[in-house]
Amino acid sequence: QVTLVESGGGLVQAGDSLRLSCLGSVSDRTLGSYAVGWFRRAPGKEREFVGGINWSGDNAYYSDSVKGRFTISRDNAANTVYLQMNSLTPADTAVYSCAATTDAGARYVYSIEYDYWGPGTQVTVSS
Repeated sequence: QVTLVESGGGLVQAGDSLRLSCLGSVSDRTLGSYAVGWFRRAPGKEREFVGGINWSGDNAYYSDSVKGRFTISRDNAANTVYLQMNSLTPADTAVYSCAATTDAGARYVYSIEYDYWGPGTQVTVSS
């Protein structure tokens, strides 16, 4: 069983940076046994894949909409995955959620491929 909790969201201005954290609580192993993805859902829109990272942290991948601006990293000793967001724009306004899959080496981009989800944290970017 995995429980994920996101933090770090808030209200920022366009051009600002924000770092989100995804803290995992795992009953029988560490979060390092899971690949983790980040998704976002803007008001009135479908959930959108943002990026993901494999279990070891040496393979991160991103959607075209955030590539070059967002960076995903992880600290398995702290059971935490991070989403560093730079050069934010109002189009990045959404609820951001992290998700974990037991397929630790996966490069999943679809939400259905993930097994565990956090409740999300709101990011609002003003113009």
